[in-house]
Amino acid sequence: MSRKCDLTGKTANNAYAISHSHRRTKKLQEANLQEKRIWWPQGKRWVRLRLSTKAIKTLERKGLAAMAKEAGIDLSKY
Repeated sequence: MSRKCDLTGKTANNAYAISHSHRRTKKLQEANLQEKRIWWPQGKRWVRLRLSTKAIKTLERKGLAAMAKEAGIDLSKY
């Protein structure tokens, strides 16, 4: 399973780690993902999703059904 947010699609970012002598080496900036159980009222059950912390904050404001519709995912498969 790739490290990707289920609702927003956030993935890792390529970047450079720059030392004091300004020598650059490639590094990977991973998304801050959390495994989360969220109550889905329409399905009357818990849904386990892998979400970025930004998605968790947005989820509290918008709601699970609205975000799943935007992302185009079917919650009955989770």
